[in-house]
Amino acid sequence: MGTRLRRLRQLRIHSEGTHILISSAILLVAVCFALHFCCASRIPLIVVAATGTLLYALTVNFYRCPIRKFESDTRGIVIAPADGKIVVIEEVEENEYFHDRRLMISIFMSPLNVHANWIPVDGRVKLVRHYDGNHNAAWLPKSSIENERSTIVIETPEGHEVLVRQVAGAMARRVVTYLEEGIDYEIDDHMGFIKLGSRVDVFLPVDAQVNVKLDQKTTGNETVIAKLK
Repeated sequence: MGTRLRRLRQLRIHSEGTHILISSAILLVAVCFALHFCCASRIPLIVVAATGTLLYALTVNFYRCPIRKFESDTRGIVIAPADGKIVVIEEVEENEYFHDRRLMISIFMSPLNVHANWIPVDGRVKLVRHYDGNHNAAWLPKSSIENERSTIVIETPEGHEVLVRQVAGAMARRVVTYLEEGIDYEIDDHMGFIKLGSRVDVFLPVDAQVNVKLDQKTTGNETVIAKLK
């Protein structure tokens, strides 16, 4: 019970959802009041109130933003940038920035996951690019290069370059990235937000030590997905 209470105290609503939650709450209350005074039967009011409350609760769940701090040494550590499930661990040819072989680790986020994204490594941002694109299902391999996406390249203090790609899915229609080129960031900093089902790809040197396995659940800013040599 104590752990559960601590987690509840650490929850907050992401700024990306503040406007829509306030607007939705006002609309739901207004519709319920109108039905209460205008309908002789209470059935429409009950149906709308129950359905609206359920949808509102799902929306609150989607926009929640846990307060998390990584307490261990961050040198050489790669942290999961998102909550979700590991769907890809493989060597691939990365042709957008590196143009060579890289180790790719991908995390798929369902609509029920937290969709805030964290910085996976300490370092300076060298590149931030946003690309418009399709909205294929996020778990498909082609979504990484065909969907709407943002690409971020971070150089760690040890000289490693890590590429992170935020990918919008079939339901997601917006990728938000907060980072700026030339600025130093740390693990615990927020990288951005992706609305609805989506994924985050992390491209590492091929000699990185992988600390996760396929289908493993990840917790953003907590799960160590790899270590850089």
